[in-house]
Amino acid sequence: MNARVLIAAFSIACLLLLTGADWRQFRGENASSVAADAALPVEWTAENISWKTPLPGRGLSGPIVVGKRVVVTACSGFKQDRLHVLCFDITTGKSLWERQFWATGRTLCHTQMSVASSTPASDGQRIFAMFSTNDLICLDLDGNLQWYRGLTHDYPNASNSLGMASSPIVVGDTLIVQVENDSESFAVGLDSSSGENRWKIDRPILANWTSPSVLPGKTRGDDVVLLQSGKGLTAVEPATGREVWRYGEGCGTIPSAVVGGGVVYVPSKGITALKHEGTESTAKVLWQSGKLGPGTASPVLLGDNLFTVNPAGVLTCGDPATGDPRWQLRLQGPFTSTPVAANGHLYFVNEAGLAQVVKPGKESGEVVSTHDFAEVILCTPAIANGAMYLRSDGHLWKIARK
Repeated sequence: MNARVLIAAFSIACLLLLTGADWRQFRGENASSVAADAALPVEWTAENISWKTPLPGRGLSGPIVVGKRVVVTACSGFKQDRLHVLCFDITTGKSLWERQFWATGRTLCHTQMSVASSTPASDGQRIFAMFSTNDLICLDLDGNLQWYRGLTHDYPNASNSLGMASSPIVVGDTLIVQVENDSESFAVGLDSSSGENRWKIDRPILANWTSPSVLPGKTRGDDVVLLQSGKGLTAVEPATGREVWRYGEGCGTIPSAVVGGGVVYVPSKGITALKHEGTESTAKVLWQSGKLGPGTASPVLLGDNLFTVNPAGVLTCGDPATGDPRWQLRLQGPFTSTPVAANGHLYFVNEAGLAQVVKPGKESGEVVSTHDFAEVILCTPAIANGAMYLRSDGHLWKIARK
């Protein structure tokens, strides 16, 4: 077998592995919103809807995919005090299990939000479901309860009147959760197997809905967790919570940072590109661009393009090396969910449930397909196994090639 054939076979094998990758947390495995999935359809029609299954109550948390399971959370009841964790078979949409719990914390939240606003996370063995009530539930993949933390019980003043929405992430065997508000703000690193605190650090007393993300190091042990708030961005060791470096300018409190090539693109003064070098206690500012400022949706780095969508629904493509805008495209907004990307395309779903597929080019972008789900959709979708999983309050859909 010659070298060219070997390279082709290896490339196909890699593509198959990537296509089957899980989507285990908010914005995917590396919080980039990008899936290496060439099988995802570009043209969306009714024929591409593999299945549609009903959901109880309300929820704007995104789905996650772990192996052959897709997991979502929801809440029900007049006070949204009944908490649901639901698991479905990715092939058929059949319910595999559902677990319900009573909320132990405050259920007060904005009418557009929901107690089920935080996207769950998984380490491949467990499901970690966080709710606005600060109830944190750990289940195994078969739905068996492993541990339960009522963080409002432990920290009674940790809440705000609009509701909490930060999503947890897993780094190694540590679960990182941001609980930031106008009263008792903190971040914790929990032992994923027991739920016990490994560390807890005070955070700025300020309402905040961003989610932690990870800046990969040269080796896995060098990874740092990025905690973003209106007071700045702090990089900490995932296992200890020790601060490694910080950026002290104010950052967005809704859209979260995205990482690529060792650079952090954080919503601050529009977008600010940061790079940490050596043992410095602060990060170097590479550039700042007010023209790339995002609205609610987090930025997306796809190839050599950085994308943001502003509150008016205008998509801006920028140069990640300089911050210079390349082109703009007006979409039908507004958007609460962060777009996701695969197959060289961006997938947007606005609040009214209109999906818009954008093909980005060097000089312009084009909407190549749309589909109206006719329901309010506020969640960020998941992409795995050649399919997209999308939810509204009332339904969960799987979109895939026929």
